[in-house]
Amino acid sequence: MRRLRSSLILLAAPLTLATAPVPAANPAVPPAANAALDRLFTDRSLGETRSVVVLKDGQPLIERYAPGYGPNNRFISWSMAKSITSTLVGQLVAAGRLQLDAPAPVPAWHRDPGDPRAKITLAQLLHMSSGLKHIEVEPVEDADTNRALFSDESDDIAAAAEKAPLAYPPGTHYQYSTLTTIILDDIIVRTIAPQATTPSARRAAMQAYLKAHLIEPAGLSSLVCEYDAAGTMLGGSFCHATARDWAKFGQMYLDGGIVAGRQVVPPAWIRFVTTPAPTNPTYGGQFWLNHDRQTEGKRPALFPDQGPGDLYSAIGHLGQYVMVVPSKHLVVVRLGKTQDDARGDLVPTLGRLVNAFPNA
Repeated sequence: MRRLRSSLILLAAPLTLATAPVPAANPAVPPAANAALDRLFTDRSLGETRSVVVLKDGQPLIERYAPGYGPNNRFISWSMAKSITSTLVGQLVAAGRLQLDAPAPVPAWHRDPGDPRAKITLAQLLHMSSGLKHIEVEPVEDADTNRALFSDESDDIAAAAEKAPLAYPPGTHYQYSTLTTIILDDIIVRTIAPQATTPSARRAAMQAYLKAHLIEPAGLSSLVCEYDAAGTMLGGSFCHATARDWAKFGQMYLDGGIVAGRQVVPPAWIRFVTTPAPTNPTYGGQFWLNHDRQTEGKRPALFPDQGPGDLYSAIGHLGQYVMVVPSKHLVVVRLGKTQDDARGDLVPTLGRLVNAFPNA
């Protein structure tokens, strides 16, 4: 196998992730971790790894990039953005502006007193168990997510998402759906700025809230999220940040939601997002959990056979991961491009990288 050169920075700096290198033979990095790391960057059967960042006990140990990438590159989130959206919802729940078990405040579902969608709760949206008839990917020609993000319904994605009928009673069936998260983004902007009725006003209100409640307090200066023409944040797929800032996002959760002494994410929200959804033990509140789910023909999203059981992760299309491991005081970020048919080799390699580090 041809080995590609890649830049490697082994760090022993504060969480500011300064670029000063230390000698490559850092004893804090176990040999098994280096072996897994090398495979991620050199074995093309795993796809293309563009960056890996590892934080242990809040300290950056590894920061590595493929040729052509570096600390200043913003990397697309794909579905890791769902965990950004979840964080904003959690702040509003903690502030008493939204209620988990109350009917979701979507006006289109409450115009007709007989509309069964009026019973969908905020928690069910977060757990991907709304019951709405959404088709995420397959078949491609019928997938409403593709139509909304890339085709004829892209001007107002929230409206496209919210018009879907029920396919199942709310709270009874798990169905992963990017459009479900877009509904949450619409709920956020309606909650923080009910007076914002134009696309520009919605976009400005959401961007100001994101900046004041996450970007600035969490130190995520590179974080940029996209919006559709109606001014709805595309918080199901299209946020961008540097690898270092993705690692900071994970460290914020690992530290109980506290950044520089400020409570950015409520502890109760961390408990919520890491509690298995009633309809899927591998899914929390827009985060994935390292639990097993006996579903024939379905690969697990993470590596429950390797553990640890307390690991949870933001996961994005094509192999984006921000993994948080409380039992190891560890955050592992992997960014790149791996097609689904290669993920079966990528995931256990990530498991070996994680499990090379001892428990705290």
